Amino acid sequence: MTDEDLAATRFWQLIDSARTSGGSAAELLAGRPRDEIVAAQRTLDELLATSHRSTLWAAAHLVNGGCSDDGFDYFRGWLLTQGRTAFEAAVADPDSLADVAAVRAAAADGAELECEDVLYLATTAHLTATGEPLPAGGLLTRLPPLEPDFDVEDPDEVRERLPRLSELFES
Repeated sequence: MTDEDLAATRFWQLIDSARTSGGSAAELLAGRPRDEIVAAQRTLDELLATSHRSTLWAAAHLVNGGCSDDGFDYFRGWLLTQGRTAFEAAVADPDSLADVAAVRAAAADGAELECEDVLYLATTAHLTATGEPLPAGGLLTRLPPLEPDFDVEDPDEVRERLPRLSELFES
């Protein structure tokens, strides 16, 4: 197992532990070694880059009734809190979000699905654990460009690419 694979496994275990316990992922991470906190940030950056896709942005726009740049980040933060299986399924096929209980509930009650705090969990954990800011070296500073051929605000195009989510939120 590579260092990156081990870091990813630990990251997802952390997310699962926080979800199961109802605790804060940042608090749990703060109790781990400094190098694991830094590795968690790298994993988070990689996951945010992987999920920076137009079709997922369109899903966030549909689910939350609109989606700014920050709103897309917060939606992906929420998606991370759903665990590895849901995250990977949504990245591979954003329309699979129609199967997620929280998304179905949001369609019924209009709740926005966002979690800004998870985006800063390593930063918060590092500051708590060491009293120092998270070192910036080696961390992702730019996201990959979105696919240029998809207008996430075009209802016809969204309906074509995300039929199940569209049906859920248009009814």
